[in-house]
Amino acid sequence: MNTPSPCPQLTAGQLRRTIDPAQLDFAHTGELVRESLPWIGQQRAFDAARFGLVMDQPDYNLFVLGEVGSGRASLMRRAMHEAAATRAVPPDLCYLHDFDAPERPRALRLPAGQGRTLRQGMQQWAKALEAEIPKRLTAADVKSEAEHIEKTYQSAEARAFSQLNDFARARRFRLTRDSGQMVFTLLGEDGQPIDEAAAQQLSHGERMAIELAEQELRAEIVRFLEQVRPLERTRDEALQTLQRQSIKPLVDHALDDTRQALRKQIKDTVKLNHWLDQVQREVLDNLDLFLSAEASGADESAEEDRRADLQNLLDQCQVNLVVDNAALQGAPVVVEDNPQLRSLFGSIEHHGGSDAPYADFSCIRAGSLLQAHGGYLLLYLRDLLGDEPLWERMRRFLRCSLVTIEDASAHGTGAAVALQPEGVQVQVKIVLVGSSAEYYLLHAGDSDLARRFRVKVDFAERFAATDDAYHSSAIFIAHSCAQRGLPHCTAAAMARLLEFSHREADDQQRQSALFAHMEALMLESAQQARQRGAALTDAADVDTALLARRMRHNAPEEEMHQAIADGELLISLQGSQVGQLNALTQIDLGDYRFGFPIRITARTYAGQQGLMNIEREVEMSGPIHDKGVLILHSYLAALFGHLAPLALGASIVFEQEYSGIEGDSASCAELYALLSSLSGLPLRQDIAVTGALNQHGEVLPVGGLNEKIEGWFRVCRQTGFTGTQGVLIPARNQRHLMLSRAVVQAVRDGQFHIHCAHHVGEGIALLTGCEAGLGDTPAAPDSVLARAERTLLAYRRACQAMALGRRRPLR
Repeated sequence: MNTPSPCPQLTAGQLRRTIDPAQLDFAHTGELVRESLPWIGQQRAFDAARFGLVMDQPDYNLFVLGEVGSGRASLMRRAMHEAAATRAVPPDLCYLHDFDAPERPRALRLPAGQGRTLRQGMQQWAKALEAEIPKRLTAADVKSEAEHIEKTYQSAEARAFSQLNDFARARRFRLTRDSGQMVFTLLGEDGQPIDEAAAQQLSHGERMAIELAEQELRAEIVRFLEQVRPLERTRDEALQTLQRQSIKPLVDHALDDTRQALRKQIKDTVKLNHWLDQVQREVLDNLDLFLSAEASGADESAEEDRRADLQNLLDQCQVNLVVDNAALQGAPVVVEDNPQLRSLFGSIEHHGGSDAPYADFSCIRAGSLLQAHGGYLLLYLRDLLGDEPLWERMRRFLRCSLVTIEDASAHGTGAAVALQPEGVQVQVKIVLVGSSAEYYLLHAGDSDLARRFRVKVDFAERFAATDDAYHSSAIFIAHSCAQRGLPHCTAAAMARLLEFSHREADDQQRQSALFAHMEALMLESAQQARQRGAALTDAADVDTALLARRMRHNAPEEEMHQAIADGELLISLQGSQVGQLNALTQIDLGDYRFGFPIRITARTYAGQQGLMNIEREVEMSGPIHDKGVLILHSYLAALFGHLAPLALGASIVFEQEYSGIEGDSASCAELYALLSSLSGLPLRQDIAVTGALNQHGEVLPVGGLNEKIEGWFRVCRQTGFTGTQGVLIPARNQRHLMLSRAVVQAVRDGQFHIHCAHHVGEGIALLTGCEAGLGDTPAAPDSVLARAERTLLAYRRACQAMALGRRRPLR
């Protein structure tokens, strides 16, 4: 181990990345509006998206990883539209009534625009038939032929009835027809009907003869009816044939016009022709529905029923165009922000009325999956996971690519027969947006589903800051200002926004990829510019917006600083204390982060208990903090290993902390407090400490550094600078410094100091003013290590004496 060198101090120029507006090469962002907006700092994601969107193979759906605000969704939408413009327009989708199986509407794919043509053609066809069929059926030639058929039937029927009537008269019966019924009456010798009284006076023999004659007449009537029915069927068939032959050219001509309108060759030609044949058959089988009451002789009630039945027939001959791609110039791009079963997979509405609700093929509605066929569909994973039935349905679709629209009424009680529309194969590229945690959780929990998303589009949270990146960021702000009608930003304001991006990334060499945060600050800054009536947003507006944002969110921070000022929270900023040190913590409220000092104290004594972390004992520490304490214990054991076994009891506590501790950024401060207690050397109270520790005593970088330093800086400023106050941070954190201008100015003026350490030996030397003694050479007698060793040896002797006293027998 090398002897640690003294802690260096950072200069003001090392504390933040300052951007010169002159290097941006524009006066204001309005000059950049015409430049296209690139994928800023997301080359990896761009290459992955471009590959996935053009990869035309199953299971190459895209999973987009990234934090909210990274532009993951907006950039993917733009990429989807660009890729869609190079693809062919997918076909339309229609649903048709199946006359042979009404509960199973048939799906029909047609080239884009042909669905609209078919729908319009069938509408015109229905109107034409409704007007032309009655005219044709009442035409002179048709009426003349119908009359001839009717006369032929009537002549044959009259001859048969004349024979029946002669048969009846020969047996003294008069035969008449009343409303289609045969009525016969017994006649007397004078040819007049016999009344009931006269019939009672007939002899038994006469009555028996009459009954026999009546039986013969009834048998003859049956024979007559059997003779007439074929005549009626022949008449009806002849009339029907006449009507069909008269109307068929009209129907065929109209349907041929529809077929001709569909000029392009279609995949479902056989299915379409089969349906058109069904339509022709149904119309020719129901020609009577086209004749009004006046023509058919029906009453008013029957006329209403006829009109309803005719309208129902014509409605069944129409086309339900559920996906109309006539207006598209490329493949569809669908963004589903509110996925539900009905919105994603389609639905079946129901007609209302006086009777129970019912549904038919015209009630079918397409969902996003059907609308996105041949193109792209963007979904958010969290929306799907929140709805278990929807998630399971989506899993099945990804497995088989089949969309079947279900009738929700089928799941109710007492529902009528539910529609079962024909399922449709859908080719769609799913773009699923989620976080990194959701992506890896999906892979761990559902490998079958995860393999359906073979293209990982990973949006970075940070990217290297270059002149090109700065220029692209300015283009983004320019476009945002133009779209929202806001004042453009001067170069100085843009420089401030870029510095804010570095602060968001906590890195002098990298920018934050969460452009939504930069855009939000631009919006607030533009509002400040508008309030002062400026045409452009300047740097002062950005500074004012940042200050106003801080004031809106920092009430908890203000309360804690007031508690220090009132003496409720014990923080020492001057002098030295043994076993006591100010550590730096970060408090994250979700919408606001700030740093705050917290006192750490340590006590050591002779004993065998070892190191006790009081927070851990009372279950107020998290696993990362506990890990840091265990690493600390390991380093101590190695540091004083030559004195093993250690006769040490020690305790560490975070004073006045009641909400719990997590993280290992205080492990260096805990070590310094323990070494101070062991060596008896006091620690400086005007220097606050942060940094993690490894098993070799190296100081590791920590997070939230800027907030921690600024929190301590504010405490020092609040009580008055002494000129010696400052912080001790990991040297490896230097690139993460993006401190406020107030801190930078205080360092420049010598009022505040930023010390950094590579090794804990440098830190303990700074805090105690004594040599650490942690090098390879024997430690100097007055070094921190030597003093601690002497204390540990004293603890051992004390423990040995106590043990000897316990073993000495009583006399």
